[in-house]
Amino acid sequence: MTFVSGAGLGAALAYFLDGQSGSGRRAVARDKAGKYVRTGSGTVQSAAQSAAAQAQGVAARAQHAATGGDSAPSDDVTLTRKVETEIFRDADAPKGAVNVTAVDGIVELRGQLDDRDQIEALEAKARKVTGVRDVRNMLHLPGETPVNVVGTPGT
Repeated sequence: MTFVSGAGLGAALAYFLDGQSGSGRRAVARDKAGKYVRTGSGTVQSAAQSAAAQAQGVAARAQHAATGGDSAPSDDVTLTRKVETEIFRDADAPKGAVNVTAVDGIVELRGQLDDRDQIEALEAKARKVTGVRDVRNMLHLPGETPVNVVGTPGT
């Protein structure tokens, strides 16, 4: 047993006192030891920190659900992007055919689509987005005259 202990001690000394790599190995060992001292040796303190972080996450999710989920975007550009994300979510959504703008929470949908049901579905999806006060649907079918609402921004 003494021989094995002596051999282990000798190997450790050779490892840390090596002329070429010993100083780097000692620095790494010193840094790791400092880490364990700073974090409290790992078991009880890290378990407490983990439990506290998990409780904080649960509380945040509960508060988010209690306040109605999503909050209204703070500006029209953000609202426009949020509406685009919702109405263009499906793979077959007409991303290049519809222009979305928002002014003071009022969303305008402009463009030409081939299907009346798709026009109505995009309007319905836009109305469901938090922060949308109203939707002006100016989408039209091929051959129809585009709708132009007088007095609206951007017309």
